[in-house]
Formats: sequence, C-alpha cells, structure tokens
Amino acid sequence: MPNPKKKHTRHRTGIRRGSNWRLEPVSYYSCPNCKNPKLPHAVCPSCGFYAGRQVVAPKVKKTKEEPQGQ
Repeated sequence: MPNPKKKHTRHRTGIRRGSNWRLEPVSYYSCPNCKNPKLPHAVCPSCGFYAGRQVVAPKVKKTKEEPQGQ
C-alpha cells in the first residue's frame, strides 16, 4: 500500500475536512389534525395526535394567577 510522499498542510487538510460541515435544515410537516407545524414521525406538541389518534394529552400553558383576597 503506498504511503504519502509529503505531509499535507493544515490548510489543505482543513479544506478537505470542512467541505461537508453544513447541516441540512430541519423539515417540518403540518399536523393533519390541528395544522400546526410538527417534526416528522413525532407526536404533535400542540394537540397530542400521532398517526390519526390521540396518544398524549396536549400541553396546556399555565397563566399567572393574581393573588386573591387583596
């Protein structure tokens, strides 16, 4: 098996390694139940549906309650 004759420079090595660093953007799909964006193959965070049925209870945002009696 042949060996390299000379050492590659840091610049040349960095160009080779850095050419494939980009990530592809995350793709979102719309939920068929509530039409909100969700990740593919995941439960919808807003309504809790997956594959046409409700799997988990939907998350409800809590509101700040004012102290009563004053």
